[in-house]
Amino acid sequence: MTDSFIQLGQVSVHTTENKGHDPEFWAEQATKKICEISMDAPEHVKQQAIAFQNQVYTVILHSIKNAINSKNVTYVNLLRQQGHGDMAKIIKEL
Repeated sequence: MTDSFIQLGQVSVHTTENKGHDPEFWAEQATKKICEISMDAPEHVKQQAIAFQNQVYTVILHSIKNAINSKNVTYVNLLRQQGHGDMAKIIKEL
């Protein structure tokens, strides 16, 4: 039998209480995975990287919010079609 192990790398845990994570959390997580800034980079490169990172975050956040709104419209219309106007109203107000 050979000795083997799995190396996971860096693992982090983020918890919430009585809710899921908001779009801002997910946009930040995606941004961190897409573009990381080296602390060893020259200052002018860091500044450019931070500006780029902020733009990536803004685009991702906007896209996530649009996806959530689109999915909610789908749910609202499906519930209305099935005669659940009261439930559709609740989801629309979320």
